[in-house]
Amino acid sequence: MIYVCIPSHNEAQTVGLLLWKIRQVFTAFPREYQLVVADDGSTDATAEVLAPYARVLPLTVVTHARREGYAATVEELLRLSVERTDRPKRDCAILMHADFAHDAGALPDLVRRIESGADLVVAEGCLAGEPSRARRLLRRWAPLLLRGRVRVPGVYDLVSGFAAFRLVTLRNALRSESGRLLRTEGWAANAELLARTARHARRVESVSVTERHDLRHRHSRVDPWLAARDLWRSRARLDVPPLPPAPATPAQEAATA
Repeated sequence: MIYVCIPSHNEAQTVGLLLWKIRQVFTAFPREYQLVVADDGSTDATAEVLAPYARVLPLTVVTHARREGYAATVEELLRLSVERTDRPKRDCAILMHADFAHDAGALPDLVRRIESGADLVVAEGCLAGEPSRARRLLRRWAPLLLRGRVRVPGVYDLVSGFAAFRLVTLRNALRSESGRLLRTEGWAANAELLARTARHARRVESVSVTERHDLRHRHSRVDPWLAARDLWRSRARLDVPPLPPAPATPAQEAATA
């Protein structure tokens, strides 16, 4: 089972389009899937848009009476996926955004990589249609702001909010924390999620995808200067332990014997 997890806040103009696009993708790429959408205290017509889709798609809608924030919403969706699965070593959860910037056409590639043995697959975004030079620069240099606090070998786009997780890996990451898995917010929460999950992944892969910011029907909520400040300040809360050393290969063991 593939659980497609979509946090949403005031995305009435695009969330329905995204759900229908995902349906088309899985019609051409037949896999069992469930859509899990969180309506995080939306004040627009998101609830009304989602209602008819819930009648015709394998869709669960989680509704928050008031806004709980991106990190809490993402963690709730991922925990729900882990709770529902009866085959955590096979099933996966895919996190993507509701603003239509993430390309649903990339889902088969993410799934194939999980099926081929990856435990975490990060869709690294190549921005298209982003009018703000400051936001483009921030996305490019965000890893530098987090240097020394978050590192996932082989992954450069640490703030990507588009990724696939094998559920046993995600379950182990959740169990390893006594409280919340995510203690930061916004882009920092994406980096924290990747770092905490990667500690329990045997294989991490990344794939380049195009983010179409010109397809978003609203202005970006990211103020580049405030986002840069928040990323820097989040370093104090990003206490992710370093990745454990990779196990020795048979050749290495023989050399040290």
